[in-house]
Amino acid sequence: MTDTSIPSADQSVDDDETSATTETGEGTPEAREKKAPADSDLFRQSEIAADYVEGLLDILDYDGDIDELVSGGRPVVEVVGSRLQNLVGQRGATLEALQELTRLAVFRQTGTPSRLLLDVGGYRAARRKELAAVAKNAVEKVKEHGEAVRLEPMSAFERKCVHDVVNAMSGVESESEGVEPNRRIVVRPVTD
Repeated sequence: MTDTSIPSADQSVDDDETSATTETGEGTPEAREKKAPADSDLFRQSEIAADYVEGLLDILDYDGDIDELVSGGRPVVEVVGSRLQNLVGQRGATLEALQELTRLAVFRQTGTPSRLLLDVGGYRAARRKELAAVAKNAVEKVKEHGEAVRLEPMSAFERKCVHDVVNAMSGVESESEGVEPNRRIVVRPVTD
């Protein structure tokens, strides 16, 4: 029997934590470089995704401009327009679901799991700024008190944003703990 499922948001297709396979070397940077899709393949994925999203907008009778691009080695689709808040939902929950549906549409046409990033109304860009502030605040608390700080549960996208900020700062480290949907980040001082 053939498995036609796609990886879920919390598996290695997403950017949260990456699982390294040491026996086969699949988790090494060299192996990832060999498997990395070409920009033309990534742009094709963003085109497929844009067509899918455009169809959804037509069905919902929403107006929006759709941009497809490749950024940071991954396909990106951005939807810009007014009256799009319903596509984002509370804390981005609807957006996450739409992203998974769009990734599935890409998978069905290409046969390859996609790391597609879908953004609606600039939500992800704004959320990145908020999360950077949350991460910096947690780092300040850790440095001031010397104790670990546990943040609220977050999506894989949100955790990735926080990990990026914390990893860029000295004297602290971060890791995710727990199980979806209650997976959260713990920021702690680096132990020598």
